[in-house]
Amino acid sequence: MITSTANPRVKAALALRKRRERDRTGHFLIEGRRELSRALAAGVVVEEVLACPALLAEGEADVLGRAEAAGARVVEVAEAVFGRLSYRDHPDGMLGVARAFETGLAAVELSGVGDPLVLVVAELEKPGNLGTMVRSASAAGAAAVIVADPVTDVFNPNVVRSSQGALFGVPVGVGETGAVLAWLRSHGLPVYAAGPGGSLPYWRLSLAGPCALVVGSEHRGLPAEWLDAADERVVIPMPGSGGVDSLNAAAAAAVLLFDAVRQRAAAEG
Repeated sequence: MITSTANPRVKAALALRKRRERDRTGHFLIEGRRELSRALAAGVVVEEVLACPALLAEGEADVLGRAEAAGARVVEVAEAVFGRLSYRDHPDGMLGVARAFETGLAAVELSGVGDPLVLVVAELEKPGNLGTMVRSASAAGAAAVIVADPVTDVFNPNVVRSSQGALFGVPVGVGETGAVLAWLRSHGLPVYAAGPGGSLPYWRLSLAGPCALVVGSEHRGLPAEWLDAADERVVIPMPGSGGVDSLNAAAAAAVLLFDAVRQRAAAEG
């Protein structure tokens, strides 16, 4: 059992909190039983799991067994050490070190998907928002999430945490705006850009067919390149009198995604 935070394995895991180290090593962190289980089910290569027996709940050993069966090294650590490793308020005693998977646009496959619904996120800064958007997209049955010109990387620990493992269940692609637009056009997806400057209320937009819903950052909104390229500019009307002029970016994405769910269900009868 590792009892010191000076242990090389612990130090290497801690270093992966920083993007520079994730980019350098091609590895990232997955904390939590649910997230680790979903990663394993999706075929993500987990190379090592740091586990704290004192924090593990009954029945969680099966996840460690699956990780070992998939080739991961399971290493026990003391509770104080895991407290240093964890980036959660209530850790459950599992932290995986995984190999980053391919996120190039070419790796996102839409063939065979009828009427694909794609969420595009442009220049998003906050990893928690990105993870929440991925989670919402997965819940809505989106075919993919595309991250354009990301300020944060998809392997940030807080993206993994806030997605609750949905990052491993929905295809995620990353690219610069021009390449993303070309990718969308090559797949025949109309581009619907959402923001306060839009003129069409979102419920008047036909979302039952193939489409890409584009949401920008909370601070800057959508870049001009997206607004100029959009087939429609849509808005989420806010009739409230409290002075709120915008929604949280993740909330806005959820509103749009689940109206697409509603429309598609109605179209199916």
